[in-house]
Amino acid sequence: MFYGIQLILLSLIAVPSLILSKKPNAQELLDKIAPYQGWIGLVFCISGIWGIIQAILNMGLLSTFPIWWITWLAGSVVQATLGFILGYGTISKYLLGSSEEAKEKAGQLLAKLAPLQGKLGILGVGVGIWIIIANMMFR
Repeated sequence: MFYGIQLILLSLIAVPSLILSKKPNAQELLDKIAPYQGWIGLVFCISGIWGIIQAILNMGLLSTFPIWWITWLAGSVVQATLGFILGYGTISKYLLGSSEEAKEKAGQLLAKLAPLQGKLGILGVGVGIWIIIANMMFR
C-alpha cells in the first residue's frame, strides 16, 4: 500500500496542474517541494529501475499472479520514467559526471519523454490507486 501512495505522490508532483485544478492554494506546497524536486526524482528513478529489475527477476510470478506482476512492472516503469524527468538536472550533475556523450543521450531521452509527462502522471495516479485497492482486497 505504501508503494501505491508513493506512486500517487510522485505523479502529483510530476503533474502539478492536476493538484492546482482541484486545489488552487496548493501552489504554496508545490513551491516548498520545488527545491527538492531533483533529489526526489533521483530517488524515485533509482527505485523504479530497481523495481523493474526485481519484476524481471521474479518473472515466475507472471504465471501465478499475472495482474499483480503487470501492475508491479507498470508502476516501476512509471516511477522510473517520472523520476528521470523530475530528477534530470540532479542525475545529469551527479550521476553522469563529466561524460558529455552520456549527458547528450540523457538529454535526447528527456526530450522524448517530457511530452509524455502529463499522461504518465495520470497513469501513475491510476496505477497507485489500483495498488492501494488491490492491497486492501487481497490481504
